[in-house]
Amino acid sequence: MQNILENAKQWLTEPFDNKTQEEIQQLIDTNSPDLADRFYKDLEFGTGGMRGVVGAGTNRINKYTLGKATQGLSNYLHKVIADDTIKVAIGYDCRNDSEWLAKTVADVLTANQIQVYLFEDLRPTPELSFAVNELHCHAGIVLTASHNPPEYNGYKVYWTDGGQIVPPQDRGIIDEVNALAYADINFNANEELITEIGAEIDEAFWKASLNNGTFNVKGREDLKIVFTSLHGTSIKLIPEVLKRAGYNQVHIVKEQEVPNGNFPTVKSPNPEEPEALEMATQLAEKIGADIVLGTDPDSDRIGIAVRDNHGKIKLLNGNQTMSMMTDFLIKQWQEQGKLDGNEFVGSTIVSTNMVNDIADSYGVETKIGLTGFKWIAKMILDHPELDFIGGGEESFGYMVGDFVRDKDAVTSALLACEIAADAKANGSSFYEELLKLYVQHSFYKERLVSFVKKGMDGAQQIKQIMIDLRSNPLTHIDGSKVTYINDYQSSVEKNLITGEEKNMDIPKSNVLIYHTEDGTKVAARPSGTEPKIKFYFSVKTSLDSVENADVIEQELEAKIDRIIDEMDI
Repeated sequence: MQNILENAKQWLTEPFDNKTQEEIQQLIDTNSPDLADRFYKDLEFGTGGMRGVVGAGTNRINKYTLGKATQGLSNYLHKVIADDTIKVAIGYDCRNDSEWLAKTVADVLTANQIQVYLFEDLRPTPELSFAVNELHCHAGIVLTASHNPPEYNGYKVYWTDGGQIVPPQDRGIIDEVNALAYADINFNANEELITEIGAEIDEAFWKASLNNGTFNVKGREDLKIVFTSLHGTSIKLIPEVLKRAGYNQVHIVKEQEVPNGNFPTVKSPNPEEPEALEMATQLAEKIGADIVLGTDPDSDRIGIAVRDNHGKIKLLNGNQTMSMMTDFLIKQWQEQGKLDGNEFVGSTIVSTNMVNDIADSYGVETKIGLTGFKWIAKMILDHPELDFIGGGEESFGYMVGDFVRDKDAVTSALLACEIAADAKANGSSFYEELLKLYVQHSFYKERLVSFVKKGMDGAQQIKQIMIDLRSNPLTHIDGSKVTYINDYQSSVEKNLITGEEKNMDIPKSNVLIYHTEDGTKVAARPSGTEPKIKFYFSVKTSLDSVENADVIEQELEAKIDRIIDEMDI
């Protein structure tokens, strides 16, 4: 506690402004338990950059922590970029603090003689990724906390390809940041170096999205769509791109249409949560819609609900939607005669293996990376000799083509409607086409279970859980023998049958995955952006016909329930 108090007292003097000093002094005077959480560590780059609660302190998002990150980025850019003019694009989402934080970041960049392209208003994160390439920028920054609660904000850095930073840039930037004191931040903005952007980038993005996300399908005018932006940024782009594609039956959830950082109609603005899409699904039932689309605040994640074989609206998970999107895209490439053996799709270590099966059936390679779309973007960068078709991850993200280098709910929404319209025009449905994939490739069933562990104690609990899983590995899961374990922290794959160990050529990450003889996969991973530990369960079995899907699904759900009980989590 003494170190925490000493760290806090450093914020009671210059260079910290009076408002910040007063906030910290009050916490000290009242002996607030919040003081420890604010100063027991520094915010660090995780799988999605920096993300945390807004407020004063080293473990908070504020002008100083973001200023320090931006000063470090500026120093790094000047070291590695030889161009006379360094250019950075900045975007931000609907959160209460995003706009002024974006301007603060812009000020630091221009104070360091860097040209800034700042969006005039909130925009989806994928548009920032697009803008980096469109404007030939050297880097990009977006202010967003994705689907986190209202008190959060965050900061993600993109590199010259439009993808989030990966090695060696991430380490290089972090080293520059760690070498700084807060007094080293230059906040003296040069306003002449800030250029506002907006409509012209919107127009270019719509054209690129339509070019990548529409195909020769029929029935667009017959597809009835419900869309909700969940108070976020997608309202800026999705209704217009659907209209331009020819979808004229788009019903917007009006109560959630206006951007609002307090997210007043939902507990969590996360389309992974059924409750977040409740108003949208209710509207869909009322008007007889075919499909529901819902996005998170920065419009990189998308939730999709469709009518099942009983006519009820059913929320799909990210593994199901990425499987459908991958199959549809590869099929379109095949029909256009574009498959020549030099294509690939991207996925992640905790996503469904069904994507691998689908790609294999077309003779297309699946490249697997760590969690986070920056690794899929890196695949594209690392393999310029290959054509990228699409890629996704279980956490409701998908990327269509490579014109954006991050998950893109805008083009994914368009693609989902293309799949649904095509299926309906051919007497089928989105859901029935999914069941047909299960018949072809096996019925995969996945479930994510997350445990929130806040603060110092929570971080220690998460650490101990991972230690226990490594030191006392499971040998059987639901009666099926564990065949091998992938430990991404040590980069070792161990075969439990033969005892053989081999190194995995993938960056290190605190993830542990068990595989069993019957195809079950169980993964444990502490979140890189939230105080959570996540467990991913994947089970599968054969499905002989679409008509038997309900029975098989219940059996697989029961299997996951047994595994969770067995693991006592």
